[in-house]
Amino acid sequence: MSRFIKKTSKNPGSPPGTLTTVSLKKEQPVKMNVIDFTADKFEEKNIENIEESFALKDTSSVSWINIDGLNDVEIIEKAGKHFGLHPLTQEDILHTGQRPKLEDFDNYLYIVLKMLSFDKEQKEILAEQVSIVLGANYVLSFQEAVGDVFTPIRERIRNNKGRIRKMGNDYLAYALIDTVVDNYFIILEGIGEKIEALEEELLKNPTLKTLHAIHNLKRELLFLRKSVWPLRELVNGLQRGESRLIQATTNVYLRDVYDHTIQVIDTIETFRDVISGMLDMYLSSVSNKMNEVMKVLTIFAAIFIPLTFMAGIYGMNFKYMPELEWKWGYYTLLLVMLSIGTAMVFYFRKKKWF
Repeated sequence: MSRFIKKTSKNPGSPPGTLTTVSLKKEQPVKMNVIDFTADKFEEKNIENIEESFALKDTSSVSWINIDGLNDVEIIEKAGKHFGLHPLTQEDILHTGQRPKLEDFDNYLYIVLKMLSFDKEQKEILAEQVSIVLGANYVLSFQEAVGDVFTPIRERIRNNKGRIRKMGNDYLAYALIDTVVDNYFIILEGIGEKIEALEEELLKNPTLKTLHAIHNLKRELLFLRKSVWPLRELVNGLQRGESRLIQATTNVYLRDVYDHTIQVIDTIETFRDVISGMLDMYLSSVSNKMNEVMKVLTIFAAIFIPLTFMAGIYGMNFKYMPELEWKWGYYTLLLVMLSIGTAMVFYFRKKKWF
């Protein structure tokens, strides 16, 4: 449940804008990377101090400043002060339990996304908060840890492929959002494969392990829905907003991201319906298997009821029972009991009860 309810503050009741980190990856060092580019030039470097990026605020080029790690509050505070970030924005960057949202502060846009990945060891989907600040000629991105899905964007900028180098910083922000959304399809593809495997297992031989797998998958989809559903409102706000930071030429691409978001949400809802049907299928399968067992036991009981009745009669030990003194009585009784049992078996088969 820690994935659904994240810690949002170390000191409940503290004043708004109090900067405290709640990152669970405190042992990892903070890494900062700067990419500065225009249509004709490109520069990329790793920096040790956030002050090295301050000069990029007022340049004519597009600057992408990426910070991996939220352990150092001082870095966030210095960046916020220099780039004019509201204290509440700085607080939201550090408190990683935010839902995807868009906030317009006139001189910049603050965007919160959930970047998803699959943990192969724990075999579950993990979500990492990505905060994006879109300014006049710069983009700030804050991530919880090193490692992201933005490598293709960096390669496109380095190799001058696509439109990024020719467009503005708003297009760069769009590209980051689009990459995060496209990565959702990879996660959904993996979930789809799991669902197919579970469906095949349900039809062949469902076990208690299958039920646990269904419940785990149901929780994964609930977690995924919680991370993705607010994204529709976010992208719609970017597309229909009146911020001067979003150019009209970028709105076309934002509409495409909106369509992808709707597609992701529809797929999640479809998977949830399928999982609910699988749960019903499991219960029906277990019930049918139990019915088959009970039917076999009932048939055996029905066959032995008359045989038990006959054995009970001749086990009463009355002194005067005519068959007790008969030489062939024992064998005759066995033959009669065998005939009754065989006749009942043929009758049940004729009725197709087994």
